Amino acid sequence: MPIIRHRAPLQCLVAVRGHPFDRTAFDAMFQAMDGISATMVDQPVAARLMNPDGMRGFDVLVLYDMPGLDFEAEEGAPVYLEPPQDLALGMAALFEAGKGVVALHHALAGWPTWGAYHEWLGGQFLYHPGMVRGVPVPDSGYAHDVTYEAEVLAEHPVTAGLPKRFTLTDEPYLAQVFADDVTPLLRAGMPFTREHFYSAELAVQGRMYARDGWDHPPGSDLIGWTRQVANSRLVYLQPGDGASAYDNPNYRRLVENAVRWTAPPT
Repeated sequence: MPIIRHRAPLQCLVAVRGHPFDRTAFDAMFQAMDGISATMVDQPVAARLMNPDGMRGFDVLVLYDMPGLDFEAEEGAPVYLEPPQDLALGMAALFEAGKGVVALHHALAGWPTWGAYHEWLGGQFLYHPGMVRGVPVPDSGYAHDVTYEAEVLAEHPVTAGLPKRFTLTDEPYLAQVFADDVTPLLRAGMPFTREHFYSAELAVQGRMYARDGWDHPPGSDLIGWTRQVANSRLVYLQPGDGASAYDNPNYRRLVENAVRWTAPPT
């Protein structure tokens, strides 16, 4: 399938903050995209723009943020925060208006109490055991600097120009994926089982790279998918932890393709 092209430049609002990242390297990835202009806005200011009026000058919303968590709380950190009502209404209105959304990596952990947000994205990463879709689930797993082979599962504008398989070094998640409700694009060629990941809750308790006492069932190996949300196209790409991904030409192609495909036709 051909790569989607639009009249230049496409305007992206890129929401960031809530999780550490290399801002310079991340921005360089967007600067290298011909015909795409990215405006990086930190949370919580970015949330005020996530409505049809705030996004009037933008074609696509890129989520690389992780709001709704207070890591500075003295007990039970991170403490979960409720989304503001105007944000909840504004995001729903954005999808009705047909604005494109691309969610990357740790966006899957944002707004842990906001069920609709995770239904839109197609999954959820949890820092504490909790309820997802009315079912009790354990905290999610992470693994840093893992090298694996990504496999393209479908011919799609988002995967156009990619080899069938390519290597990534990144941070995969053992998280909740609503696999029956998404259109799969990519899988990771590695086991998504407890012994290959570490507990997120133990990590925030200061026990990095620990899994003792943590029981998590095998999870989905999907790392990229699409969803139709109301009148909008949404793409979620699980990779994107740091410069090893940002600098990877295949990851750059993925993100660029996702931006172009989700953008409303002009």
